[in-house]
Amino acid sequence: MKNETRKLTLPEGPFKAYLFDCDGTIVDSMPLHYKAWSKVLAEWGCEFPEELFYSWGGMPVAEIIATLNQRQGLSMPADEVAHRKEGMYFDILPQLEAVPEVLEHIEMTHGKIPFAVVSGSTRDSVTRSLEALGILDKFETLVCAGDYVKSKPDPEPFLVAAARLGVEPKDCLVFEDTEMGIQSATAAGMASVKVLQPWEREKILAG
Repeated sequence: MKNETRKLTLPEGPFKAYLFDCDGTIVDSMPLHYKAWSKVLAEWGCEFPEELFYSWGGMPVAEIIATLNQRQGLSMPADEVAHRKEGMYFDILPQLEAVPEVLEHIEMTHGKIPFAVVSGSTRDSVTRSLEALGILDKFETLVCAGDYVKSKPDPEPFLVAAARLGVEPKDCLVFEDTEMGIQSATAAGMASVKVLQPWEREKILAG
């Protein structure tokens, strides 16, 4: 059953704040993002294998374009490609669903401790994704691309979120779906819980 809720096993607490990655963690948006990327990059003859896309989860859009340019000897204009990719993602936003086991923890814990979103996506993209699910108002702060200098796996994005919430890093629990994000949380001195990627969830349900 597609939306069967799988329980997340949380580390020993208590925690004073929850920090959530957005894409692939709160919102099951990675397949939609990949669809948007594929359409836009095809216009430039740029290849972006699905496996590579998922391994770069948490990387800011501008960084993805710059790295693809470098790897494939292309000169795609970052601003134009990013703008078109974002537009295509917004067009398919009505298809967006929440990751049920993470949404469960948001609903159970909201109001008891503060929440932050820590994402490599733009503020506009994060805001629209959370609005699409009707949960934007549950988060005290959003830390998005442009709010930090060094992106995940550097600890800076999560440290910025902890500072904004006024909570010590050791008292934060991070929800992440990528190894890059888990590394970032660990480097920040935070406990973390790994959210399964779409294909990992499908394997479990199929098995």
